[in-house]
Amino acid sequence: MSELQRLKGLLPPEMQSWVFVEAAASLDPFLITIEEIGQDEVEIQIDLDKWEPLAIDHRNLLFWHEVGRIQEDAVPRDGWEMAALAIGLGGSIGELWIQDGLLLLTALTLSGFAGYRLYLKNNSEKRLQDAIAADERAIDLACRFGYTLPNAYKSLGGALKEQLEQTRKKKRSFYEDRLEALRKSASKARAEMAQQKSTQQPTTVENVYE
Repeated sequence: MSELQRLKGLLPPEMQSWVFVEAAASLDPFLITIEEIGQDEVEIQIDLDKWEPLAIDHRNLLFWHEVGRIQEDAVPRDGWEMAALAIGLGGSIGELWIQDGLLLLTALTLSGFAGYRLYLKNNSEKRLQDAIAADERAIDLACRFGYTLPNAYKSLGGALKEQLEQTRKKKRSFYEDRLEALRKSASKARAEMAQQKSTQQPTTVENVYE
């Protein structure tokens, strides 16, 4: 079984008809990313040269992170915001020329909405929050596919640490913040597990980062 076929088997059944897994074809691709390829269809693209040397657990959790992004509706769109912004601004100038107040208001609304969408797309805090939400989804998916909760946290934490080590210093904060959020989530999950078991027997819950 090829790696791409294996990964396709890690998609939730309800997503297998509209999410596709393919080798990246660009000259300098990301390790793994997602792209909208049509109406209601998404492609997960993987640089296999960089991907296959990774530990299989790391690969699985990085893959489920991208699946989580899809579930969170954080798929990059096809740049319609830039087109709408250009149309809106162009329309605004045109309507100023002919002095049509209603059309001017419409054009300004369109350009304002498109500008706001572009701001959200490029906002680092929004990008971080989307990634943290996708990390939580990845943990849930790992457990759905047979991982224990501690092993899911360990595998994702290890994968993020590996990516952190390979990232330039200026961009490391993105992975550092995700790791910190993951630690907090693991601590909360550990406390909940201990509370659930405390009524049955004394429990020692392992530190998933040791």
